[in-house]
Parts: sequence; C-alpha cells; structure tokens
Amino acid sequence: MPTSMNEVMEVIRRYAPKNFAPKVGMILGSGLSSIAERIEHPVSIPFQAIPGLHGGSVAGHASLMVMGVLDGVPVICMRGRLHVYEGTPYDAIRTFVRIIKHMGCHSVLITGAVGSLRAEVGAGEIVMVDDHINFQPGNPLVGPNDESEGPRFFGLEEAYDVGLQDIMAAAAERLDITLHRGVYISVLGPSFETPAEIRAFRMWGADVVGMSVVPEVIVARHCGLRVACLAAVTNLAVGLSEEKLSHEGTLHFGELAAKKLVKLIPEFVKGAAEYGMV
Repeated sequence: MPTSMNEVMEVIRRYAPKNFAPKVGMILGSGLSSIAERIEHPVSIPFQAIPGLHGGSVAGHASLMVMGVLDGVPVICMRGRLHVYEGTPYDAIRTFVRIIKHMGCHSVLITGAVGSLRAEVGAGEIVMVDDHINFQPGNPLVGPNDESEGPRFFGLEEAYDVGLQDIMAAAAERLDITLHRGVYISVLGPSFETPAEIRAFRMWGADVVGMSVVPEVIVARHCGLRVACLAAVTNLAVGLSEEKLSHEGTLHFGELAAKKLVKLIPEFVKGAAEYGMV
C-alpha cells in the first residue's frame, strides 16, 4: 500500500529544526555529495528512517536527507537518490521528490553524473540541462493520480525553468566556470549503453546520457516545483573514447566536476533567493 505524505511528513518534522522553512531542495548524484558538506547547522535523516524510502545500494550515495543552511539560504539536500534499476518502485520516487515540495520549497536543483555524447565536452565539464528525452521504460506517474499533488495531464515544454537557467548562467559567468547546455537522455541501466545506442541517441538530439534525473523531474513538475539541473560529465560515451566505462571512473571524475559545483551551486542558490525564484 502506498505511503501517505501525511505519514512521511509526520516523521520528518520530528527531526526538523524548529521553525525550519527551506527555500530550495537539492538532489545530489554520484560523486557529488561533497557539496552537502558546505551546509551549516545540518540535521540529517537516513532515508531508511523515512516511510516509503530505503537506503540506496550504489557507492557514492550517502542516502541521507540533510536540512540546514547554505550561504544563508535554508535548504533540503538529498545526499544520494533512488534508482529504478535498483528495483525501486515509482511510489518511492514520488515520495522522494514530493518531500521537497511538502517541506515548503518552490524550486529544486537536481544533479547527476552523465556520459557526454559530444566529443568537445569531456570528463569534468558541467552541462546545464535544458530539455530531456525519457528513454526509461516507464513514467513515475503511471497509476492512479493524486489530484492534491498535481493534475492528471500536464505539459513538460518548460520542464527546466528558464528563469533558473538564467540565474545559473550568470552565476557561472561570475565564477568563470564554463557551463555547457544540452539535452539529457535517461536510460534504465544499470548496464552502460552500446555503441549503436549512443549513435542513435546522438541522432535524436541527446547531448548527455544518464540513469536518473528524468523521473525526478517529471514528479517535480507534476507537483509544481521549478526545476534546474546540472549534469557532471564523468566520461565520453562509449564509441567516442577508447577508455573503458566503470562506476569507479564515474566517482573519480564526478569529484573533479564537484570542485566546480561546490562553487557554482551556493552562488546559484544565493542568486535565486535574491531574485525571489526559490
């Protein structure tokens, strides 16, 4: 039986600091959890303690919900995520994202590790996602719709908020960080893609490929959260490089990209708060 959000929020409020009112949520992917270490006065909840969630099994994911302050802005940070390839039911992914909305946030910043389909955008680079292709074999909103969370049918033509993209681009420019733009294609995993698949994805207009992000974006937009997304390139996709793909490589190059994101994300959050976008 699906977990009710009332039950979920009752547990979270037992942990939350008094009068805590977060403005923005963050979901951190593989190798990017070091960003959470910048959060001041952190209060952490293991995913396992939250009804409907469970700890992830993937190295590099801490499976913690962290509440605190990032450069003066109260935030919720999901250190790690739940993947469909782990056998996670869509109900858990809906709960995972809706927590951010029910805590009072209006915006969410989603990050993830990706392979690049563009030879000029190599490992360690950052791509701001401005659209996506859902190539996973499902949609997290399949099944009965909860009208209290969002409408049965809704558009995704503005899945990635243009205003938040402008703030992110301005923050990157101030910090002299190169910020690419591109389309994210989400695959199921956990196997990496074949060379033929990569050739097809490039023909479809994809720029980066990963195994997450899109289900979270769909749920976030359904419940009215504005979305910004940063993809950390950990490798060139198969067929574009002679290097063998591995999760260890994902973590290594994810940490290189994280050095940029540790600077960029707080600057973005601060800018978004100043413009009233969170």
